[in-house]
Amino acid sequence: MKNLVNCPGSGVKVKIESDTPIPEPSAKQVLIKIVVSGSNPKDWKVPEFAASYDGPDDDSIMARGKRGVNQGDDIAGIVEKVGKDVVEFKKGDRVAAFHEMGGPGGSYVEYALAWDWTTFHIPAEKSFEEAATIPLASLTAAVAVFRNLKLPTPWNPATTSTPFVVYGASSAVGSFAIKLARNSNVHPIIAIAGKGSHYVETLLDSSKGDIVIDYRIGADEIISKIRAHLKAGNYGELRHGLDPGIGLPSQKVLTEVVASDGSIDLVLPSDWDVGSSQTKTKTSVGTVHNQDNGAHGADASDLGLVTCRWFTRALQAGTFDGHPFEVRPGGLEGVEQALKDLKDGKQSAVKYVFRIADTPGL
Repeated sequence: MKNLVNCPGSGVKVKIESDTPIPEPSAKQVLIKIVVSGSNPKDWKVPEFAASYDGPDDDSIMARGKRGVNQGDDIAGIVEKVGKDVVEFKKGDRVAAFHEMGGPGGSYVEYALAWDWTTFHIPAEKSFEEAATIPLASLTAAVAVFRNLKLPTPWNPATTSTPFVVYGASSAVGSFAIKLARNSNVHPIIAIAGKGSHYVETLLDSSKGDIVIDYRIGADEIISKIRAHLKAGNYGELRHGLDPGIGLPSQKVLTEVVASDGSIDLVLPSDWDVGSSQTKTKTSVGTVHNQDNGAHGADASDLGLVTCRWFTRALQAGTFDGHPFEVRPGGLEGVEQALKDLKDGKQSAVKYVFRIADTPGL
């Protein structure tokens, strides 16, 4: 089968292999025929960072990246085969899944592997393209919002005012964090965004105090607007803040508006630290596969399981949906240019997805 390998180095480079064997699922894995693969910024970042990695040649994400692997992690397709201990899925099921980062069977391929607990059914009314935008980014948001910030969940929603600020709200992780928060009755949501503000506004409920603030007005003005909004609505202290991977631009705002004994979560990689007064956590979505051996929190596989089952239910109910997307031409042949465009910041409030059948020669 055709399989794409992301090569380590400072420039985005891939190679497409034509004779890769179709993998066999282990006991708790699902083999999926890929219809659509999603993409994420890590797909170009990991190979770039891995090029200078000088640690042990083990199964860490960086070591795998330095060897050159299929970095695709967002799967949408049809179950081909299941492992002997898989009970919830069968051949022919329409599913989406989060692939274990850096592991065998990535999503830029004809047939990929996923663990059953981070696989979920796609309702009939939902497209493979939309489903492919969900897995990695939404599970990252779930780990940040539910495990690290300890905000209420959709199955145990908030009953009182719970202000929550997201700096980088139009990013996939940021917007999924907002969707999860809304389903958990977390309000007011203070969403900080730029070019994607028009999309973010569609996610908010102004009747419950949600607002969007344009980051381009500058940190001091953002801080002033947040404080004025909280005071005008009598919403109480802002105790929860999220940076979904923006980095240094969010530091001044979050550290000044979040209460001194509140919590700020940073999605990795992050280039700033939280002051000692606030609780700092860092999110690595690999914890849903227990990939970092506790470096960024305990094994979150149960959270991955519960959240993935909730995805299907919420997609059916219409209370949750995927991210806006752009189908890139050429299937696997289009991945390299798309990742270059991601690196160059050419997309805003959309995810790039690839129809594998569009690959020349398939």
